[in-house]
Amino acid sequence: MFTVIVNLTVRPNLVEEFLDGIHANALASVRDEPGCLRFDVHRSTEQPHLFVLYEIYASAEAFYTQHRKEPHYVAWREVAARCVEPGGQVNTFAVPAFPDDLPEAPARGDDPR
Repeated sequence: MFTVIVNLTVRPNLVEEFLDGIHANALASVRDEPGCLRFDVHRSTEQPHLFVLYEIYASAEAFYTQHRKEPHYVAWREVAARCVEPGGQVNTFAVPAFPDDLPEAPARGDDPR
């Protein structure tokens, strides 16, 4: 499992264009990519031009190799280039600290065969 958390500062006058673009990307990612397990878009309640993307992939390869080759991702990058403030994107990449506690992990003591 591989998690991507993206903090974005969007140009206030381009928020609607941004929302259209990220909505299309998020829907296509979850619908069309078997390796994309979750793609949530969050908007700040205090500063409506700030966004957080929370994405979960089956593996780092599913993100770096598969997701980034998809046509909807390429289109999204064009939207982001127009709408996101220069320097307004911070990516955090993470993996589970406790992978044995994930629901899909075999129960302790179970024979994985």
